[in-house]
Amino acid sequence: MARMTGATGVQTNRTDIQLPEAVASEILAKTQEASAVMRLARRVDLPGNGLQIPVIVNDPEASWVAETAAKPVSNPEISKKIMQAYKLAVIVPFSMEFRRDAARLYDELIRRLPNALGAKYDATVFHGAAPGSNFDTFANASAQSIAGTATYTGLVAAVTDIATHGGDMNGIALAPQGKGILLTATDDNKRPLFINSVSEGAVDRVLGAPVVASKAAYKAGSGSGSSAVPAVVGIAGDWTQALYGTVEGVTIGYSEDATLVVGSGDSATTINLFQQNMFAVRAEIEVGFVADTTVFNKLTA
Repeated sequence: MARMTGATGVQTNRTDIQLPEAVASEILAKTQEASAVMRLARRVDLPGNGLQIPVIVNDPEASWVAETAAKPVSNPEISKKIMQAYKLAVIVPFSMEFRRDAARLYDELIRRLPNALGAKYDATVFHGAAPGSNFDTFANASAQSIAGTATYTGLVAAVTDIATHGGDMNGIALAPQGKGILLTATDDNKRPLFINSVSEGAVDRVLGAPVVASKAAYKAGSGSGSSAVPAVVGIAGDWTQALYGTVEGVTIGYSEDATLVVGSGDSATTINLFQQNMFAVRAEIEVGFVADTTVFNKLTA
């Protein structure tokens, strides 16, 4: 990610781009569309200082009683989770030629920025590391292998594990690598298990749960032998028990004479916007995420 600096390391000549309200709203809408988490989880409005969310730990239980007998009292346990807003930001450089045509700039903003914000948000939720203590992730969720001949049994194991923890699998974020695994799964007669026809090639539902495509759901495996960590190709779970919140829409700022530092350490390079006849746009959004992570499973290969 790039960061803006001036001669003394302070951002310079920074102003706000006055985006039409419809364009700003579209950037936020497309960020939500680009994020599998935001498409599957429930949304809440998040105050800047965070939000305490009541969580019912166990349900009330009814009992049979005789006529005129005292009715039983069931007091469900209620806990609280804190959802805190964390800032997610990206800087994108453009050539000055975009300044001559605002419509092209707006189109490019809408195309580039939502994907960058949505992908990073999803990757953080799916795999960690969290930006802070009050941001849940699925990094330590139970894992079920769907590789090879274990595709169907692995999915059923995920459904069972989620149900054991009080959930109901109602959505899957699936990486392209996971889609490839499901497309090759066949029954004993070599017929595909998860697609209606080869010409469609789409995996829209798995065991009754809708599937949302997400490149960010993939995490490469590592190691070998007994210490090997398998690749993650999807996240399945009960998305009614996951919440994301945003403080406000995407905010936009720009600079035309700052210096961008791209990368870090020995590999860092710089772009001088004024010298190279460019300007840079910064997009940022404050978001949070909380969930009952016990009702989610990683699907691995």
